[in-house]
Amino acid sequence: MKIIPIALNTFRESARDRALYNLALLAILLIVASVVMGRIAVGQEAKIIIDLGLSAMTVFGVLIAILLGIGLVSKEIENGAIANILSKPVRLSEFIMGKYIGMCLTLFANSAVMGAAIAIALIYAQGGADAAQLRLWPAVWLIFLELAIVTAVALLFSCFSSPALSAMFALLIFLIGRWSPDLKLLAETSSSALTQAVSRALYHLLPNLANFNYINETARGGTAPWRMVAGTTAYAVFYIAAMMAASVLIFNRRNFK
Repeated sequence: MKIIPIALNTFRESARDRALYNLALLAILLIVASVVMGRIAVGQEAKIIIDLGLSAMTVFGVLIAILLGIGLVSKEIENGAIANILSKPVRLSEFIMGKYIGMCLTLFANSAVMGAAIAIALIYAQGGADAAQLRLWPAVWLIFLELAIVTAVALLFSCFSSPALSAMFALLIFLIGRWSPDLKLLAETSSSALTQAVSRALYHLLPNLANFNYINETARGGTAPWRMVAGTTAYAVFYIAAMMAASVLIFNRRNFK
């Protein structure tokens, strides 16, 4: 079983990437800025910190997922290391899964650090522990799942496309996924049969990332219901499994000689 060593090595490589630290630092600085803004808007400290903090976590997390995700396979191909890897007793499926799991470990650690930064900002702004810090974590988990899906999509594109195109496609999928309810509405209201067909196809094939966005509700004092979190987690697992299967299938068809 070579998945674990590959995953740990990928995690170490990702943890040393400067892009990760730069983006994470920018996100934490934005969280700090939200504390200052919360001080200005008296009585709205928790709402502003949660809203801006989770939004920063999503935006910078997506950038990290795409920038590092597209390099999981493409870097190995460009520097010729893939030939050495495949010459060893390593299955292609193990290589892909190991790379992906390692990246998810990086995203999980990054999400945990950013979530902790938001919680600390809340404690500082509110002068102590509060329920707001607890309702924060289900939303953080949903963001992590969203980033895991974006990474799976970026990895899929990187198996057959250039890094630049892979990044563009992955970002486009993220944006369309966030607009999934609008696609469904367009399919139901459009008078064009072609538009309806295309909208329905995109709605069912692309990830419904709107389900992972619980930022506004959390900022207003709500907590993501555990059934919704469990259902969304199951959806993410199945979608990621489909992306991984497609990545392995495409990767198997490539000739690296």
